[in-house]
Amino acid sequence: MQTVVIVVHLLIVLTMIGLVLLQRSEGGGLGMGGGGGFMSTRGTTNLLSRSTAYLAAGFFVTSLLLSWMAGYSRQPTSILNTGAPAGPAVPGPGAPVPPLGTGSGGVLDQLRPPAPPAQPAGPQVPQSQ
Repeated sequence: MQTVVIVVHLLIVLTMIGLVLLQRSEGGGLGMGGGGGFMSTRGTTNLLSRSTAYLAAGFFVTSLLLSWMAGYSRQPTSILNTGAPAGPAVPGPGAPVPPLGTGSGGVLDQLRPPAPPAQPAGPQVPQSQ
């Protein structure tokens, strides 16, 4: 059902974009152009503006329906942890804590650069090829 509503919603959106692009501009959007005021010579309701209004209402209804359907199946959850802990075990008070960087596989170990290769003990003689 939700897939059908999403497809109808997308069809409404695409049709409404097309209708808005087909409408004639009156040139007053960005302060450019003059011409007319609130009531221009063009009729206030013609086929394009009327159908755009119907599609806008359909867009609003399908948006509300989709948001209702998304929240309908959501189950309330408790903020209290009633089950087993999800993460690693946390040591209790007084328990020894391993020092950082001891290979515990934490974030710090992943960020540490690799160890440089071991330096030779003494000077080496260049070898010919």
